[in-house]
Amino acid sequence: MVRKNDLFINECPRDAMQGLAHFVPTETKVNYINSLLKVGFNRIDFGSFVSPKAIPQLRDTAEVIGKLELENTNSALLAIIANLRGAEQAVEFEEIQFIGFPLSISEEFQKRNTNKTINEAIEELAKIQDLCLAKNKILVVYLSMAFGNPYGERYEPGLVREKAQTMIDLGVKEISVSDTVGRASPQSVKDLFLALSGVWQNVNLTAHLHSNPYLATEKIAAAWEGGCKQFDVALGGFGGCPMAEDDLVGNLSTESIIGWAKDQNLETGLNLEKLQMASAFLPQIFH
Repeated sequence: MVRKNDLFINECPRDAMQGLAHFVPTETKVNYINSLLKVGFNRIDFGSFVSPKAIPQLRDTAEVIGKLELENTNSALLAIIANLRGAEQAVEFEEIQFIGFPLSISEEFQKRNTNKTINEAIEELAKIQDLCLAKNKILVVYLSMAFGNPYGERYEPGLVREKAQTMIDLGVKEISVSDTVGRASPQSVKDLFLALSGVWQNVNLTAHLHSNPYLATEKIAAAWEGGCKQFDVALGGFGGCPMAEDDLVGNLSTESIIGWAKDQNLETGLNLEKLQMASAFLPQIFH
């Protein structure tokens, strides 16, 4: 469980890379992720077991796993799945500790993202949770569109709490609150995390926020003030969602949370020299 006053940082190369039009060579992915494994991140969101037709960029995830240097790292590996079939593939890899699944507050986005209604996705999640427990894996549920959606569908924070409670009833202990299209304001981030963290003390909440870089630090501070201790980030702030209404919206950058933590005198536990070495791969990948 999250301990008081600790800051947990998850690096997300998968989220950063998955939307790129050009295919990043497998060896480049391997070298980049291996460099990130030396930094000291809590988790590395490194790949996915989703249909190659949906995310061709990550079709080589199984090959990447076999080449990762895991002997001298404390970072756990997380892979994303979109259905039970993907979960069945992912849980067979001993190297993977966390399995991530996107459950949307938006019916439209759930259909677009996993080809299921929300209720169908929840039924599948129950089976995935059972599988994860049987295989000693930890399920992370991403509550996407948690701050609104671009489809004009009804949204209110109570919907997020409702879906979170449904996940907790299934025994899920890891919930990532996701601003998929960068709609959140710092105040709405703080308010939602206050509402969630005040109710579920034994659940790890993560902030997975896509943001304009100029608001990134404010949103990090807001989530922290709301009781969130764990953050998903990506070097350079790459990634995000093509449906965002602002072209500058991407993942929270690793650099922004490091700078914020320094200003707050919070220890990140990251090796900044190794981080700089990992950053050297960015021009090879994001060009």
